[in-house]
Amino acid sequence: MEMGRTCACFNLRKAARSVTQLYDEILRPTGLRSTQLSLLAGTLVLEPVTLSRLARATGTDRTTLTRNLRILEFRGLIRIEPETDRRKRAVHLTEQGREVLERARPLWLEAQARVVASFGGERFERLIGELAHMVKVLRRP
Repeated sequence: MEMGRTCACFNLRKAARSVTQLYDEILRPTGLRSTQLSLLAGTLVLEPVTLSRLARATGTDRTTLTRNLRILEFRGLIRIEPETDRRKRAVHLTEQGREVLERARPLWLEAQARVVASFGGERFERLIGELAHMVKVLRRP
């Protein structure tokens, strides 16, 4: 019992599932899951972005990233193309991907507002800072 109450991994994943379910429910009209939205937004910000850089930026292992990107590529939301160094591939948003992101933005804002309002603005800001610090100190080089 002690382990479930104090385990960082269990409690962070439990909280992440709750937040993910809320975002996924609100984003449903776009056909995107919160994980897919994060990948599209990361691609928009970093574009053009290599698979390796997108994996690092999102904290996603390459296998999971590749699987998730295949779905977005199949839906026509991204293109994955070889770079000049043929061993690397770059992810680009398509026009359709940009349109879906634009439609998702107000829904994301709604989800974000619900989380912040439920948790409390100051607590939320502290939480975000603490989580960023945790990622920084635990991230493998």
